[in-house]
Amino acid sequence: MKRYLLDTGSAADYVNRRGGIYPRARQVRAQGARLGLGAPILGELWDGVFYSATREFNEALLKQHLGHFAIWPFDHVAAVEYGRLAAELRRRGRAMQQIDIQIAAIARCLSDCTVISKDTD
Repeated sequence: MKRYLLDTGSAADYVNRRGGIYPRARQVRAQGARLGLGAPILGELWDGVFYSATREFNEALLKQHLGHFAIWPFDHVAAVEYGRLAAELRRRGRAMQQIDIQIAAIARCLSDCTVISKDTD
């Protein structure tokens, strides 16, 4: 089964139905793919809700869409992969944000998974 892991920006666009993410995601789901979020991404979405000036609206909107996603954990296996990736990136002089490496680690621990990022949209 093909899996798509949305990054924070793409997940926010999905929930708010902007940027073409929502129809694209519906299409891949209709083709039998699984759509999901990594647990760190879910935390960033909740951060956005609680920091928002329209908290109640955004909380309801997020809760309404949570059932559309599998929530993939940052578990022990992903933590080991994170450590491997972070060390390799540092050796190469290619620093990345911690959460981006966590997203990559979660995706690498899932079979047949593509990360959908606003940068790849």
